[in-house]
Formats: sequence, structure tokens, C-alpha cells
Amino acid sequence: MEPVTLPTDRLLLRTVDPDDTEAVFAAAQDPEIQRWLSAFPSPYLREHAEGFIGQIAPDGWANDSMYTFGVFLPAGELAGMLGITMRALGVGEVGFWAVKEHRGRGYITEATLAASHWAFTALSVDRLEWRAEVGNHPSRAVAERAGFTVEGTLRSGVNNKGVRRDCWVGSLLPSDLGLPSTAPYLPART
Repeated sequence: MEPVTLPTDRLLLRTVDPDDTEAVFAAAQDPEIQRWLSAFPSPYLREHAEGFIGQIAPDGWANDSMYTFGVFLPAGELAGMLGITMRALGVGEVGFWAVKEHRGRGYITEATLAASHWAFTALSVDRLEWRAEVGNHPSRAVAERAGFTVEGTLRSGVNNKGVRRDCWVGSLLPSDLGLPSTAPYLPART
């Protein structure tokens, strides 16, 4: 798939390009980002940012495995990153982080809602999952504000830099955003 751009009221979600390398590298120096993101190398070197922008992000779009968006303010400043990784037919997993200076302003919640709507309508996704290591309360707050239902805790659910850790898991369905699913959904009766 060719990359898409998603505008919101306050943001522009677009692919990152070589001009964004320095902003991604600088943001990734934040110890909180390195602490909570299991896929983040630590220390995070400039070559990691270059590889992410030059190969990983474009390859995900090209092979329809991961759709990565930079979350930008109208003036072009990086506010965060968001990705949707395809896990199974009709199932994606959203992940995100915010630049330290832009946390607490609702940007990542807004970006998550826009990307979720796009995934449900353009990718025929019927379930978006969110996972975060137990204790990552800011990530959980974003997910809950975006409408995700926290479904529980997975024991040993993530591997964070070689250590198995418990994680929270939640989901967002098209119906949570007032959208139809591509397949019928029959919830369990209790």
C-alpha cells in the first residue's frame, strides 16, 4: 500500500522521511520512551533513527505489515509516533509514543482515533488491539480515552529488552466508533 496522510483538527499524521531523522532521534533519547517501548534499542543511536525512517517504516507500508505515522503539529513539529501492526486477518495492534514536550495535550489520543477510524474503513480491520507493559499508565490512559476496552492482563505478555513482563491488553472494535464491521460479531452471552 502507498502511504497515506491523515489530517485531524490539530494534527497531521504522515509517514516520516529523512528530514524527520533528527526529530525522531532527539525524541527517542527520552528515558521514558526507552523504558516502556520494548522494540526500542537502548541506547537509541542516530543509526537506529536512520534505519527506522529509511527502511523499517517504508517496508511496513510496502508489504502491508505495519503502517507507521509521524504525528505532526500544523507547523511541522513532531509530537509523536503511531503505528498499526497487522497481527492476523482483520486484526491490528496499535502502538504509540509522545514527544516529552507534547505529552498531556491529547495529541496521541486524537491520532489514535484518526488512525483507528482509517484502519476500520480502509484496511477492513475488525479488531484493534493495544498492549502496554503493566505500569505504563500514560499509555493506558491514551487507550482508554480513545475508547479501548481494557480486557485484562497477559502474564509474560511482552518481552522488554530480554525480560518477560506482564502487559495489559485492550481492544477497539468498529462498533465502538459507530462503524460497521466487515464480519458479523456475536458477543458472548453471560
